[in-house]
Amino acid sequence: MRILVATAVPVERDAVARAFTGTATEVATKVATEVPLPGVTLHRITGPAPHSTPGGYDLLAAGVGPALAAASTAAALTAAALEGAPYDLVVSAGIAGGFPPEAPLGSLVVADEITAADLGAETADGFLPVTELGFGTVTHRPPQSLVRAVVSATGARPGTVLTVSTVTGTAARAAALRARHPRALAEAMEGFGVAEAAAAHGVPVLELRAVSNPVGPRDRAAWRIGDALSALTTAFGKLTPALESWTPHDRTE
Repeated sequence: MRILVATAVPVERDAVARAFTGTATEVATKVATEVPLPGVTLHRITGPAPHSTPGGYDLLAAGVGPALAAASTAAALTAAALEGAPYDLVVSAGIAGGFPPEAPLGSLVVADEITAADLGAETADGFLPVTELGFGTVTHRPPQSLVRAVVSATGARPGTVLTVSTVTGTAARAAALRARHPRALAEAMEGFGVAEAAAAHGVPVLELRAVSNPVGPRDRAAWRIGDALSALTTAFGKLTPALESWTPHDRTE
């Protein structure tokens, strides 16, 4: 298995890397090798790490927002394909806002649907997703068997993870999003972009998020970013064997 893990920013990437190495220092000096590509840099796990496989992991800080995340992920996927060593799986990972009470601070959510929440048009009758305008898609669905494996390994709650271009900052918008997406557990800014790039290359996608703050009014004093990053590290430590035991015939289940 070759697995590409795409986060938004380096601090999330490093939280994932600690699942393999234990400390940020080991990531920099012993285990992760920087691989420069046009427009992006991969951190390739190459040293001795728990549950390591010949395929291994490439970690990518893809950037903030769906557009940059899609472009960076596509660059990595294209480079791998041109090298004759395509990825078997792409994982969008990081921290996120959670919809209370289903996704409390510090909890994990795994997407069984990755949905672009604000891709469409506002009309006098309300919001219309782009699909109702006759274009594209707004939802990608990770393999069900893989979602089940993640739930079993990490205790993450499965549900819809929304991708937004503008982070929710009011109770009214949070309520509107839940009304349109009643199964939504979290919102972030990259998952749909990563999924679009993966789909273009025919590679399955997964999204795993640790909740750092509630969706709604932005109260920085209530954020628990450190706790969420620690939860992300712990999750990947538990998740690695499940990812590596997942086989291609499971992809459509």
